[in-house]
Amino acid sequence: MTERQNSPTYREAGVDIDAGAELVSKIKPLAVSTNRAGVMEGLGGFGALFDLKAAGYSDPILVAATDGVGTKLRVAIETGLLDTVGIDLVAMCVNDLICQGAEPLFFLDYFATGKLDVDQGAKIVTGIAEGCRQAKCALIGGETAEMPGMYPEGDFDLAGFAMGAMERGHALPRDVVPGDVLLGFTSSGLHANGFSLVRKIVADEGLDWNRSEPFDDVSLGRLCLRPTKIYVGPALTALRTGAVHGLAHITGGGLIENVPRMLPDGLAAEINLNTWRVGTFYRWLIGVSGIRQEEALRTFNCGIGMVAAVDRDQVNALARLMAENGETVIRIGEVVERGGSGDGEAGEEGEDGPTRVFFSGQLV
Repeated sequence: MTERQNSPTYREAGVDIDAGAELVSKIKPLAVSTNRAGVMEGLGGFGALFDLKAAGYSDPILVAATDGVGTKLRVAIETGLLDTVGIDLVAMCVNDLICQGAEPLFFLDYFATGKLDVDQGAKIVTGIAEGCRQAKCALIGGETAEMPGMYPEGDFDLAGFAMGAMERGHALPRDVVPGDVLLGFTSSGLHANGFSLVRKIVADEGLDWNRSEPFDDVSLGRLCLRPTKIYVGPALTALRTGAVHGLAHITGGGLIENVPRMLPDGLAAEINLNTWRVGTFYRWLIGVSGIRQEEALRTFNCGIGMVAAVDRDQVNALARLMAENGETVIRIGEVVERGGSGDGEAGEEGEDGPTRVFFSGQLV
């Protein structure tokens, strides 16, 4: 085959293989910093190996989860604050795993962009590695895709994939019964849900992500980009007590949609909104937008990032244990027979009957 003069190159088409290699060289030490028992090889192969026996499991069930960060990425891109969205990516996956009763073991990421910026990519993966360290799971692989024409300049997308394990017979939820107490684990902020509505509110109010108004000490963008809290450590500690019958990660759909995911048929949840305060930022967000309480409860976590259904006889001991582990938990309600009633029933009639979460009180 005859070579043409001035033949096109992959770089001229918009893909810089050398930049990709440079990013991998920056990522490798970050990945090494997340190693844990079970990791068999470093980055660079066509696949990553993990030894479940070396991780301490004798009869394991594998649990997988995948997620993204949604339009919170748009806030990160517009502000240039890229150091925490990687934590969000890990959190959204591993917090789901723990709700099944699984310990997160390893994580893989997918980072796609129109033109690879090595510094941008390194900041994002630095956040991913930090999230993995917090969750005590290993970053064992991933994919960096440079795809010119697919994304505008400066834009990127992220997806995360987490694998966890538990011994056979330890899956959650199990043995959730009427009278179980609902303990709420406080959130660190918006986490990674509801940002399409937040962005609409900010646009409608003519606000600037990079200015501190209406807050004095931190920019609106930095407030919104506070990373999702990773609950793996305290949740695993709680699970080992045997007191926890179910866990619900409060993501898209809020308390209304996520709490029922841990409830057996025939049971519902009664939640007293007066048992916690949503915080200054949430009060401002709800106040400036004028959204209805039900819409807030369906869109945001409203200050509660995880809910546990706990044996009534062990709830006080578990709350003390969580406090000793640096976690703030609040008694927000209880599990009841279906048909229980609060001051207000949220949600609509569905295929399996009315909503399964009842609220009393008001968000304050």
